[in-house]
Amino acid sequence: MRTATLGPLGEVSRLTLGGGGIGQIWGENTKDEALATLTAAIDGGITVLDAAPMYRNCEAFIGETFGGRLPPGVKVTTKCQLGSPAPSEVNERLEAALEASLAAMRLKRVDLFFLHSNIHLDGFEYAHGNANRDAFSTSWSIYVEEAVPTFARLKAQGRIGSWGITGIGVPTAVLDALDDTAHPDAVQAIANLMDSPGALKRYAEPARPREIAAAAKARGIGVMGIRAVQAGALTAGVDRPLSPNSPDNADFARAAGFRALCASWGEDPAVVAHRYALGMPNIDTVVLGVKNRSELAQCLAAETAGPLDPVQVAAIDALGLARG
Repeated sequence: MRTATLGPLGEVSRLTLGGGGIGQIWGENTKDEALATLTAAIDGGITVLDAAPMYRNCEAFIGETFGGRLPPGVKVTTKCQLGSPAPSEVNERLEAALEASLAAMRLKRVDLFFLHSNIHLDGFEYAHGNANRDAFSTSWSIYVEEAVPTFARLKAQGRIGSWGITGIGVPTAVLDALDDTAHPDAVQAIANLMDSPGALKRYAEPARPREIAAAAKARGIGVMGIRAVQAGALTAGVDRPLSPNSPDNADFARAAGFRALCASWGEDPAVVAHRYALGMPNIDTVVLGVKNRSELAQCLAAETAGPLDPVQVAAIDALGLARG
């Protein structure tokens, strides 16, 4: 397994095992298969487990698989969907979320603790779902004045190694956070050939994921690439029911030309999509959404094969699927 430097976290594997599939939110999966996939990921050279309480059973499965003793060199993350509570509640909510995750995983600390909310500038209105903004998004003032100091305290206490943000919120606010004096140690950024956040995009402006990744790297911030197959839109077939109006469903339809191109090469589109993401500049590690050992094996094979050659990348880019 190739490695890269994830900001101040140091050397990590180029692939990270995401918790969604393991936690049984990405299609059907049994507990036994989830536990076996966790073990197979470590055996395959993966050194980062990307967990979160909203990934259903993921953290409990990590705790059960490793019994509170992670293999040497393996790092683990968790997250908190903070939203925009009253400022006086921020510290308590972040600490309570961390403690619950540590208990589930049977750990005393995590290497990386993410603010999983969107971030929006004060007064911003979302194009979609604005009425629920305080549930899924953290205002700039709460982020800077309350969340960042809490992360700093947790880091000083040794309960977390580093902290980060999930950079799927309003790009203007994400870029401001990366440029702030008290910037995060890591960011999760969209990394797929469509530059698409899919159903995660609630704002009207362009997503700008490559700009976000470049800005992070320029500041020495680690970058974890997410949604390499865009929630299944860049695979041979989506593995769960989708609403006809779902942005992920629309992306799957838009990617028909990509699947045809992969077929002409005799390649599986999911493998090609992962190899494309692995070749994207400024991405340190690509987070996998796999749910079983078969899907994991595909991704391990993609990493072994390495990035696509320039001719293949040019052919994909010529399809005009990137949103920018």
